[in-house]
Amino acid sequence: MTVVVTGAAGHLGGNLVRALLARGARVRALDYTRDWRALEGLEVERVQADVRDLDALRRAFAGADIVYHAAAVISLRSDDWPLLEAVNVVGTRNVVQACLDCRVRRLVHFSSIHALRQEPFGVPVDESSPLALSASSPPYDRSKAAGEREVRLGIGRGLDAVILNPTGMIGPHDYAPSHFGQVLLALGQGRMPALVSSGFDWVDVRDVVSAALKAAEVAPAGARYLLSGHWVSMRDLAILVEEITGADPPWFVCPLWLARAGASLADALARRRQGRALFTGVSIRALRSNRHISHERAARELGYRPRPIRQTLADLYRWFEQAGRLKLLRAEGQG
Repeated sequence: MTVVVTGAAGHLGGNLVRALLARGARVRALDYTRDWRALEGLEVERVQADVRDLDALRRAFAGADIVYHAAAVISLRSDDWPLLEAVNVVGTRNVVQACLDCRVRRLVHFSSIHALRQEPFGVPVDESSPLALSASSPPYDRSKAAGEREVRLGIGRGLDAVILNPTGMIGPHDYAPSHFGQVLLALGQGRMPALVSSGFDWVDVRDVVSAALKAAEVAPAGARYLLSGHWVSMRDLAILVEEITGADPPWFVCPLWLARAGASLADALARRRQGRALFTGVSIRALRSNRHISHERAARELGYRPRPIRQTLADLYRWFEQAGRLKLLRAEGQG
């Protein structure tokens, strides 16, 4: 069986490719990047291609049984809509068209919890929650919602597709690292100057991969699954990191209103230095999220059971140490 993974050199893609190879699949790894560290040493067919290029996708999908679409731009800035639209919306439209043209048996599309409206916060988010298509939604959220709409249009044209909405993915093989990985690396190195008085729902990337493999096998066409993990405040997250790494947590916990006021300045400074701010106006808004995200359907139909977050963090920091990104001050299990 030939399987194509778009965004294969990313955090999710690298973990997914490893799981597919362990199952004996022939993997065609497609990515736009020139950084293939996530797949180094793996026996895959590498294809450097852009999801904005429909002809390239048709060539890459030829003979494929399943396509896992993980390629996306993740942006926590408010001025990235042109790029987000081109990759997350038009790119997804191209993936859908190429799957139809190449008669791909099934598309597994990785969306995001950000594609769904979180309000009202007192009502749990589930598969019936509406898409975040409003102009008031952050650009990334809107782009992922519009990408889902492209998949739905493809389903209406006969495409067999399944949509997955994971929350904040963390875990090993985070080479770049991802935005969440960067935050956790800074915490583990004791370089985080302050915390924000909020939190997020965190999920192990390997649990998302397991659900995706199961969905490819058993999910009914057109199904959507929310893949949440555990809502943990930034303060409690830092305490867990201290237990695992020995790094002192930041002493200052910034109120959310103050963080919002300073986020635009931090973002502007990062752009001037051509860097990436850990906290921006968009990311602060994301931290003011719904604490109740139901994965009941995934548990019932896919056997989905997210592992404890402490286990995920311990595995991630062990991987960071093995990758030379961090030296743990405390061996796991020591007090």
